[in-house]
Formats: sequence, structure tokens, C-alpha cells
Amino acid sequence: MPLLKDGKVVEDLWKPLPDDGEPAPDGKVVVTLEQWQAGRERLRGHNGRLGLRLKSDQTPAQIADDLHYFDLVALEFPRFGDGRAYSYARLLRERYNFKGELRAVGNVLRDQLQFMLRCGFDAFEVANENAAEAWRDAIAEISLWYQPTGSSKPTVGVLRRTALPNVR
Repeated sequence: MPLLKDGKVVEDLWKPLPDDGEPAPDGKVVVTLEQWQAGRERLRGHNGRLGLRLKSDQTPAQIADDLHYFDLVALEFPRFGDGRAYSYARLLRERYNFKGELRAVGNVLRDQLQFMLRCGFDAFEVANENAAEAWRDAIAEISLWYQPTGSSKPTVGVLRRTALPNVR
């Protein structure tokens, strides 16, 4: 599956931890909440970076105290009508101050891309390799925002104050 980050298709260097009880490979490993809860002590000593994948019924509150162990949180969109990951993204960025990569996975649709960006997502697993270019175009469609949200992009008001500090 192509991974879109910063408006470009990039190689996904993160590998899921196998369920077969094998030790975690070195490098970037993504664990499920169940794997983290069962092997937290062992995984904390992992020789590499850790990521976490949360299902739509697993809230960030369940790992809030452990977020500092993770460089990536992947939030799952199981179907079109399930928007809990939007709320979880905002919570991770705004309440829990998560600064790592926030990835949308699962049933991720181009029509929802701008909403995901505004909630703080900065990486997207795109199911259709042929659609990656259209996704890149969608990211570039809107570059300025008026409302502050979970995204780290400055709003128009902030940009105005920065560019014209004496104008009110």
C-alpha cells in the first residue's frame, strides 16, 4: 500500500510486529494495543523506534501515559461511517500533545483527506496505488486555513500577524 506523507509517496519503513511470539525485529516496529499491553516491559527495550496501531474502538486514553514510547500512532478507519479516528486524532494532538507521526489507515478516502489533515493526521495509507497522484493533488488543493485545529499549520490570522506585525 502506498504511503502518502508531506504530499509525496514515500517508502513505509515501519513493519508490523508478528503475532507469532517472535522477538521484535530491529528498526521501526508497529505494535497493536494488545501486543503493547501483553509485552510492554519487553517492548520498551526494543532496539529501534516503536509505533502503535489503534482500532476504532480503542481510545487514546488507554495509552495516554505511554505515548512518550511511540514515534507513530496509526488510527484505523474500519468503514466510511466510523469517524472516531477524527476525534482520537484531535485528542492525541491537542490534549495529549503527541508530536510524532499520526497515520490514517484502513478505509481512508480521498474525499476525507482535508478533514483528516485538519485533525492532525500527517500520513495516509492509500489503498489504491493508481490513486496516489490524485491524493497528492488533493493535499495541494487547500494550503491556507482560518480555523485553528489539531494540525500544526499556522492559520491565516497567525500568518498575517507574522507578515504584518503592526496591522491589527
